[in-house]
Amino acid sequence: MKTSNPVLSRLGQAAERERTAGYGPYGPAGAGYGQPGYGQPYPTAEGYPAAPPAVQPMTVDDVVVKTVTLLGITGISAIAAWNLIPFELTLSAWIGAAVVGLVLGLVISFMRIASPALVIAYAVVEGVFVGMVSKAYQDILGYQGIVLQAVVATFGVFFLMAALYRARVIRATPKFTRIMIGAISGLFMVMLINFVLALFDVNTGLRDNGPLGYIFSLVCIVVASLSFILNFNEIEEGVRAGLPRKYSWTAAFGILVGLVWLYIEILRLLSYLQGDD
Repeated sequence: MKTSNPVLSRLGQAAERERTAGYGPYGPAGAGYGQPGYGQPYPTAEGYPAAPPAVQPMTVDDVVVKTVTLLGITGISAIAAWNLIPFELTLSAWIGAAVVGLVLGLVISFMRIASPALVIAYAVVEGVFVGMVSKAYQDILGYQGIVLQAVVATFGVFFLMAALYRARVIRATPKFTRIMIGAISGLFMVMLINFVLALFDVNTGLRDNGPLGYIFSLVCIVVASLSFILNFNEIEEGVRAGLPRKYSWTAAFGILVGLVWLYIEILRLLSYLQGDD
């Protein structure tokens, strides 16, 4: 089956070759040894199961299990960081986790198929980051109940996007994909530039409780929400292309990144709204 994503297409072709490669225990099948190829079904007697394929293809259930696992790890890490990291180290842990998470995220993003160990490490680091940000907003800045509100809103948006995608109300067309990739890249650059300017005490107003801050946060929330459509489409095409099961870690990683981003942006917007009370 073909996919419109060239990376998924290459991975799918590689997985298909791995499943059907004509290599037996004595070399290539058909080389005079009469042995079945590696990945090809061996002749079996009646009543005995055939040998499993060399590569198990990914399923949607695989992605769901991996995603729930990563969310559980992130949640446990966040709770542990909130309760164990001293008050005076909150900002340091926040910045440190953000930097390490960014590095790990970039490394994983440039891998064709993510390493489970790296993805799990990313979930732990992101848990520290989320825990410190949440602690700062609720316990230090005093926005009571804001964490629970942000969590509920984040998962509400996620399941809404899943329902819209399943109903084909929003589809990941090539044009939609190009626009989303451009929007995500543009926002990342704007946030990076804004962060660098902030280090030199230059305030752009993008992260202030004002009209510009409201608009920027809403744009980030909309883009983060729509990014799940790309994730769902990638998973669907990956299953259709027969990608190996280990690719489910990559898919789960993409969903985790989107959820953390969406949560942080919703948390920030809710702080603006509470600040106006």
